[in-house]
Order: sequence, then structure tokens, then C-alpha cells
Amino acid sequence: MMSAVLCSIKEEIAYIQFNRPESMNALNAELMKELCMCLKEVSGNGEVKMVVLSGAGPVFSAGGDIKQMLSQMDEAQFSSIMDTISDIALAFYSMPKLTIAAIHGAAAGLGLSIALAADFVLCETDSKVAMNFIGIGLIPDGGGHFMLERRLGPVKAKKVIWDGKVMSGTEAAEMGLADRAVASGTIKEEIDYLIQELQHKPLEAMIKTKKIMADLNRPQLLKTLELEKQGQLKMRETDDHREGIKAFLEKRKPVFNQ
Repeated sequence: MMSAVLCSIKEEIAYIQFNRPESMNALNAELMKELCMCLKEVSGNGEVKMVVLSGAGPVFSAGGDIKQMLSQMDEAQFSSIMDTISDIALAFYSMPKLTIAAIHGAAAGLGLSIALAADFVLCETDSKVAMNFIGIGLIPDGGGHFMLERRLGPVKAKKVIWDGKVMSGTEAAEMGLADRAVASGTIKEEIDYLIQELQHKPLEAMIKTKKIMADLNRPQLLKTLELEKQGQLKMRETDDHREGIKAFLEKRKPVFNQ
């Protein structure tokens, strides 16, 4: 039985929700394993046509679990977690359903990478959106490079990664990271409205187009995930990463040297 991820199916719609509100839905190993399992089950359900991904509590997801990053994982353990992250990115990006990410509160780091794999990304105007791996001396994972490039192009994607700044939902939508920014507190209503819009369209034709494009882009996503895994393993060993984590815990600005 899953607890870190909630999944319910109502008619042709699957609702998947991160369920660690006490930790701002930080993505730890347990949540990621449950999410991966849930995505694969939903993907194979022929009755489901749409999937909505959201977060319980005040935020969508604060990203990877810092406490877990601090644990003494050996290379094999970390490699296993990176493989699970890759499986999540592949499953969510390529599933033969129309997918919606509903961002409220904050979506950061790995949480944002996963959200950007959706076909439709909705956020509230005052949401805090950040691809903030750079602040702890890491690189985006979960296909973050691929997801950003397909939405922004390579030049803007690099700058978003390098800046790592927190953007409002309005800024994210204006840039093209999100498809729509809606008034604070209205994300659920807007998702319902979008679902109603989609239900009046030929969903099978839309899903077929998605599958064709996903199949065409799959080799690039696979390559990106492999490069991210190799790169993240190296970044974890750097002094800059150690300084970034220390500064985060001490609530100060990091001083990078490499």
C-alpha cells in the first residue's frame, strides 16, 4: 500500500499526488519508488485518458530530499536512486495519456523537472518556481536539461539552470516554462476547466500525436538521463557541492571555489 504517493482514478482521469506535506513533498527514495510504480500502473490502464499530478499541502514539491542527500550513500545506492529518477522521467513524459501538472506553492529542483514533463503545466501566479540545483553545486536531473530545452531552447535553458533563481508563476508562464498562470487559490478550478476543455476534443487523436513525438524524442531523453546520472555522480564529490549543502543548512550564501 502506498502512502508517500496517493493515486485515485475517477472515470477516465487519474489523480496522482505527492503526499509528504510535512516535508514540503520533498522527493525521497520511498516517494520516488511509489511514484514510479504508480506512473507505470496508470500508463498501462487503457481506461485512463488524462493524468493530473499535484502535491498535498501547501506546495507542489520542494525538490529532492536534502536529508537524504546528507546520508552516507555509497555510489551503488546513489546510482540506484538516479535510475529510479530516470524511470520516473521516462514514464511520465512518454505515457500514452494527456498529462497535467498542477503547481501551487512551490516547485523546485527535481520537483520542477518532473512537472515540466507534463503536456500541460499550470501554476498559480504567486507560485515559486526554481531550477535551483546550482545553489548546492549540482546539475538538474530527472531530465531537467531535456525538459527545459524543449520548452525554452538551449540558450534560455542554460541561463535558467545557471541562474537558479526563484521565479513567480507569472514569470514562469511569461517565459514559457508554464503553459498558464492562474490566480492564487484557483488551481483546482482551473484544472477542472482544462479537463472539461480536453474532454470536448478527440483525445485518442491527441494521444496518438503525443506518442509519435515521444517516440521521436525518446533517444534524446535517454541520452540526457544517462549524462545527468554521470554528471550528478561527479558533482556529488565536489567541494562546491559540500559547500552548497553546508551553506543551505546554515542558511547563508555559499562561497564556491571550483
